[in-house]
Amino acid sequence: MSDGALSIGLFFGSTTCYTEMAAEKIQAQLNSLFDDNVVELHNIKDVNLSRTADYDIIIFGISTWDFGELQEDWESHWEDVHRLDLSGKTIALFGLGDQLGYGEWFQDALGMLHDAILPSNCNIIGYWPNKGYEFTASKALTEDKSHFVGLSLDDENQYDQTDERVEAWCEQLLISLV
Repeated sequence: MSDGALSIGLFFGSTTCYTEMAAEKIQAQLNSLFDDNVVELHNIKDVNLSRTADYDIIIFGISTWDFGELQEDWESHWEDVHRLDLSGKTIALFGLGDQLGYGEWFQDALGMLHDAILPSNCNIIGYWPNKGYEFTASKALTEDKSHFVGLSLDDENQYDQTDERVEAWCEQLLISLV
């Protein structure tokens, strides 16, 4: 963002395309809200996380697999996450998970990513209420357990709520960014 124009880098990993589809929805919604093409998508399978240095605003998208495991692309770049210089950057997170099939680990990868970047002196925005979900436990809950550390989507069980959640979350981000 050296020229002063707003640009947002959205970095995601996606095995089954659901996280990629959510990233595309977020991109379209934010571009619509800003009336400009401000969001650039980056699949971390193909793009090094060092590209986060190109942006002041970053969105990370991650899914939780099986029993609270990281998505494979994030897992293969996990050490890079810990080496990123995110100081002074504004970060928002979103995650996908299966609250009914894996209710004891719902959105755990989202929580692990949040915990990995938290010490980097960045400004994390986009916390999301945990109302309307059915799960047993999650590493992605805030300390008071009232919110997730980012937008939480469950395209396995609540696909019909994804568009509405993305829209509301993007509007929340817009308020935080202006």
